[in-house]
Amino acid sequence: MNGLMNDRIALNKRPTELDMSVQRKFVILDRDGVINHDSALYIKSPEEWRPIAGSLEAISALVQAGIEVAVVSNQSAIGRGLISEEMLKSIHMKMSREVEKAGGRIAGIYYCPHHPSDACDCRKPALGMIKRLEHEHGILVKGMPLIGDKPTDIELAKRAGARPILVRTGYGENSLDSIDRSVAVYENLACAVKALLAEGTT
Repeated sequence: MNGLMNDRIALNKRPTELDMSVQRKFVILDRDGVINHDSALYIKSPEEWRPIAGSLEAISALVQAGIEVAVVSNQSAIGRGLISEEMLKSIHMKMSREVEKAGGRIAGIYYCPHHPSDACDCRKPALGMIKRLEHEHGILVKGMPLIGDKPTDIELAKRAGARPILVRTGYGENSLDSIDRSVAVYENLACAVKALLAEGTT
């Protein structure tokens, strides 16, 4: 019981309150519409998971530069009864394999399985997935790039103190009018990563 309670307490803390060693560099990515093509009918099988051109190579470029990559994704298809968590794991296994084939690696995949009406604490833009990422990796995401294609991704970045970046792929083009002009916008993940690496400060 104490172990479970301590874990819950730790997950409610941001790492400013936890022992932190050398801060590792991360870029945080949404999944659908950023790494892979999205679908209004949801991605329900490994066969339906198709990478956006250049996204796998972009992840590899980050990893080769010493920057770790984590994925945070709302997956309400589970809460809607469209897929099982086992099927989602199979999809993520394919994604991880494809990333590794391109020379990259995903350090962590975090997803919210809930229906939007469940009022959970993990569905973006709530901070649940970010807190777990910070807790498991001993990091603070403040100032780290968070790349997505929806207003919820941008809002999550702002709540977490991360650096919001929008890509035009997925729902990005339709999201432009819903975000403020201070948010950096790139054509796709490959372009965003190229700009980040050119800065040399990621």
